[in-house]
Amino acid sequence: MIQLSHKNMDVWKSAIELSADIYKLTDSFPKHELYGPTSQLR
Repeated sequence: MIQLSHKNMDVWKSAIELSADIYKLTDSFPKHELYGPTSQLR
């Protein structure tokens, strides 16, 4: 029996990778920007 889950979808996997990349990128932003562009991107 095949178990269907949203986590098996390619679009889900791509979204998780994109989210991780955004967190890595915004981690290098200045700390005073934490509540500006950083939080909006995250």
